[in-house]
Amino acid sequence: MAKRALIIGGGLGGLFCGAILAKEGLQVTILEKNATIGGGLQSFTRFGEVYDTGMHVVGGLQEGGNIRRLCQWLGIWDKVHVRPIPTECTDRLYFAEDRQYYDIASGKEGFAASLSKHFPRQHDNLKAYVEAMYRICDEMDLFHLRPSTRDIFSHSEEFTMPAGSFIRQYISDERLQQIVAYVNPLYGGRKEVTPAFIHATISVLHINGLSRFAGGSQLFAETLGSVVKEHGGEVISGDGVQRIHTEGRSITGITTRKGKHYAADLYISDIHPCALLPLFDEASALPKAYRTRMQEIPNTYSAFLLYLKLKPEAFRYLDYTGYYVQGYDKVWNPMGSAFLYMTPPEIEQGEFSRKMIIAAPTEWQEVKRWAGTAIGHRSEDYKAWKQRKAEFLLSRMEEMFPRFKDCIEDLDTASPLTIRDYYGAKEGTMFGYAKDCTNMALSQVPVVTKIPNLLLTGQCVNLHGFCGVPLTAINTCEAILGPNHVINKL
Repeated sequence: MAKRALIIGGGLGGLFCGAILAKEGLQVTILEKNATIGGGLQSFTRFGEVYDTGMHVVGGLQEGGNIRRLCQWLGIWDKVHVRPIPTECTDRLYFAEDRQYYDIASGKEGFAASLSKHFPRQHDNLKAYVEAMYRICDEMDLFHLRPSTRDIFSHSEEFTMPAGSFIRQYISDERLQQIVAYVNPLYGGRKEVTPAFIHATISVLHINGLSRFAGGSQLFAETLGSVVKEHGGEVISGDGVQRIHTEGRSITGITTRKGKHYAADLYISDIHPCALLPLFDEASALPKAYRTRMQEIPNTYSAFLLYLKLKPEAFRYLDYTGYYVQGYDKVWNPMGSAFLYMTPPEIEQGEFSRKMIIAAPTEWQEVKRWAGTAIGHRSEDYKAWKQRKAEFLLSRMEEMFPRFKDCIEDLDTASPLTIRDYYGAKEGTMFGYAKDCTNMALSQVPVVTKIPNLLLTGQCVNLHGFCGVPLTAINTCEAILGPNHVINKL
């Protein structure tokens, strides 16, 4: 078995792969281009407050949850700072069209009962809909950390049918069909394109119960990195891969931006495939058809992010994730008409919050004209565009929270360009490649590549998100350690 593993990218997938492989005896080196590790888990400091780069509402950490079990096996669960979201209201939806609120509870019964209050004739349909989503998730052995040899193409018809069609099979009320699709901004779905298993997975994670990182998600990333170090590995930040050297169809080593050279028995890429391909000194190391396919897979959309510092004791801490949607017909097309908001918790969270993050789905096309510019050197019209976006979001916040602007002490913003530059994600995609039920062969990217000593991990492979990426990391590691090697230990 290979003894040395070099991981390109210190995001969630790279860190989980590194922790698993280091625990299993491999000599691991992780190289991260940014000054801090974590990828989408990175935190930064503004106005004296620590902000996560994204909105982290995470599933799989409840008692018996899949990611919790993985953390327990890695020996880090007692070091993780998470705050469970109360079961009676995990998500609060607001539809501006009729100024209606919907509080969504967790648990199978809680979810159905939440919406049955507004749609009493749909109670049985809601229960059947929930059970159908759980059946879909039960087809995914990895989701339940069960040994498996199942192939994605051996699943039920519902598994890969369009998410919109799947919902219509169970929910007859047209308005309720839109409401139960409210998690769409968390996977960048398209009504008749995104397969039902993506919608079901995200929905079931919400129904099972959600948590938040207390004190910032960076603490979790650092904890994963400590596992690698404790087992003799290295986690190097601030020095990304500049070139990947090959001989024939094999990687022989890499050179970093600082001119350092590393060699290993195998290599794992945790960065977007479209950011990986230009690093090869010989493009022919990967077949042209493979390279073309990686470039042509559509990406999910990006986001505009607003980071607010709130005045002391001016705004109460919100123990739920808020969703603003302009109209019921905008759920599947949230650009410019929907956003999410949350108040990230401190380790010792009190009654009031000092900060808020707002995330609005945004297409790459909105910022494409500035694609050739760099951070800190962007034009005044770009800054004006960001200001207009921020003002739009704040005015909508005031619909739900009158005089909300009076609570703000300071603010900062991030656009799809920011996400592209810091994450290395093509077009600033938030969820990696878009899954397409009409062409599953195109959108499914395996962990193995056409280079025998190169593997992939991260959100472009398999499932995205805080739950999906660690599960994919297990897939990647088992391609090295052997089928079901990690699963059997869990």
